[in-house]
Amino acid sequence: MPRHVAIIMDGNGRWAKNRGLPRSEGHRAGTEAAREVVRHCRRCGLEYLTLYTFSRENWTRPREEVSFLFDLLKRFLKSELSSLMEQDIRLNVLGDISSLPRVTRAVIEQVRSKTAGNNGLVLNLALNYSGRSEIVHACRRLMSEGVDPGQVDEDLFSEYLYTAGQPDPDLVIRTSGEKRLSNYLLYQAAYAEFYFTQTLWPDFAADDLNAAFDDFSRRQRRFGDI
Repeated sequence: MPRHVAIIMDGNGRWAKNRGLPRSEGHRAGTEAAREVVRHCRRCGLEYLTLYTFSRENWTRPREEVSFLFDLLKRFLKSELSSLMEQDIRLNVLGDISSLPRVTRAVIEQVRSKTAGNNGLVLNLALNYSGRSEIVHACRRLMSEGVDPGQVDEDLFSEYLYTAGQPDPDLVIRTSGEKRLSNYLLYQAAYAEFYFTQTLWPDFAADDLNAAFDDFSRRQRRFGDI
């Protein structure tokens, strides 16, 4: 089993279009898939799960869709708080959430605070996230703190990323048949294994996750060695 799995949840819009439904229904179905995946990861004993929830590029979508996504996130977190506590899951956020709607931010902070003492699965939600911006943000922090450039190595730099204190993802999964990183965990995914599936995210279930785990278990991770 991998310790840390990162997922690019792709295909909500196409799922809805294939069924003649509005995109909002695809996003709604996507939250149900996320709920099942989180619970299955907890049952499997996974330590870290990172879900690419909202990228900085997603702001270019229609305003109504963006508003719906944040409202959906707010309602999802509210409804899942008791379940997160029961499952001993800790919520963490990767990205700059200062631009998110105030009410959504308040719910995120509430759930993050309530689950801070949990010791099971760490659930990272990448919100208003950009891999390139994360690296720039880390560089700016290093400079603002006056860190001697000669002291900066990979270990120190990692401490300035949003994932500080966490292992890099062992496995990156992308649904819907697309085969690109889309500005996701660019630094952390340097030695990750990749798994691509044609399955659209709302249809991605525990069996699909098990298939990804099985595929991962058959790979030989050399990290540059022969």
